[in-house]
Amino acid sequence: MTTPDARSGTGRPAELFFEDLVPGLTVDLGVVTVDADEMVAFARRFDPQWYHVDPDLAAASRHGGLIASGFYTVSLFMRAYVDHLLSRAAADASPGLEELRWLAPVRAGDRLAVRVDVMGARPSTARPGLGTVSLTGTMLRLGPDDRPEQEVLRTRFRGWFAVRPVEADPVEAEAVEAEAVEAAPADADRPGADRPADGPIAADPPTAAPSDGDPTEISGSAEAHRHD
Repeated sequence: MTTPDARSGTGRPAELFFEDLVPGLTVDLGVVTVDADEMVAFARRFDPQWYHVDPDLAAASRHGGLIASGFYTVSLFMRAYVDHLLSRAAADASPGLEELRWLAPVRAGDRLAVRVDVMGARPSTARPGLGTVSLTGTMLRLGPDDRPEQEVLRTRFRGWFAVRPVEADPVEAEAVEAEAVEAAPADADRPGADRPADGPIAADPPTAAPSDGDPTEISGSAEAHRHD
């Protein structure tokens, strides 16, 4: 069974851990295309400013047409981050972000290349078993030749990732088990080892009756004397 700290951000077995996210690493998060209907639907639900939802007003403005809500754009980044990194990595929660900048308007039909760069990594002082990774995420608009034209989003944030689980050495585990067997007392040496599994046990008749009455009887069972 996969333990929680060995699962990815989407619940599948993780293949990347804190130790793999070294400073200098760049992870390609793919290319996303901005869907016009989704862009406007998001704005109507969460950010209904006129330059996001009213095509006529937006066309007559300096924007020259509808532009995406910045929060829609960062949601596209988040989805790419989950699909291409967190789905593979032993990701925990994030302690927060330091920067979120919208550097240029995003429009329907734009193709945005997404990537994340690891800027720093250190063991977490607040969460034992986790490491804190500092990351920079970027989105760049691509031109017709698939070359980056303009950076449209930049964000700096931190993520918690589980350290790689330590697997037990089979030889060492076998040696520990052997030591435990050797240290266990033999059946003849354990108290009550000669008792039947259950039922009362009558003492051997004494050669002389005790001064206080009938011969002693000991009752009980193995279950009665076992402590979980």
